[in-house]
Amino acid sequence: MSRNASYVRLAGAYARHELRRRLRRRPAGGVRRLLELYAPDHLLPMTESERTLLPAASACINCGLCALVAARVSGLRPSDLAAAYLRDYPRLPAAASDIVGEPSVAGLAEAAAACPVGVPLPGVLAMIRRLASA
Repeated sequence: MSRNASYVRLAGAYARHELRRRLRRRPAGGVRRLLELYAPDHLLPMTESERTLLPAASACINCGLCALVAARVSGLRPSDLAAAYLRDYPRLPAAASDIVGEPSVAGLAEAAAACPVGVPLPGVLAMIRRLASA
């Protein structure tokens, strides 16, 4: 079989696939069912603000400077505040025990200022709390 014949067969198979996919009936409440299915594992969709925060939060190099300053200033005691969003989501409630009380905004701002790569710690803290409490 020649290469051109293979491409023609592939195009036909793809056209049949697309036709079947568009004619297939979708079950009602698909998004709701999906969210219910993954809710026990704390797998929630990210908000728009969390999606924009993610590249800056991913810049963390785990140097620990923010954790030292946050523990001293805000009373937080997480060892990896900036990278806590990388934890396994079903185990994220364990991170909630590290974040007790309401840290001062000034303290988090000081901890974020200590970060050599500029991770936005207040946004990361809000994301951890939202995902851990779900």
